[in-house]
Amino acid sequence: MGYVLKLYMWIIIARAILSWVNPDPYNTIVRFIHNVTEPVLYPIRSKIPYLGGIDLAPIIVILIIVFLDNFLVRSLHKLAFMLS
Repeated sequence: MGYVLKLYMWIIIARAILSWVNPDPYNTIVRFIHNVTEPVLYPIRSKIPYLGGIDLAPIIVILIIVFLDNFLVRSLHKLAFMLS
């Protein structure tokens, strides 16, 4: 689970970087990154406005991923270790 969260965090970072360079929207990699991240970013974007033209949704998602990785995944690892 921790690896999946880290991979998704890197996909979010790639999405943020792609938003700066304005890539070809028909590129398959760009479409994949957009399709994977938009379901998570859109609800946050709809609740939090842009701050001076800066989209805070990727930062918030990354903070949530770090929180989940630090607390949820490590708690599950400890629980699994205690049960074995």
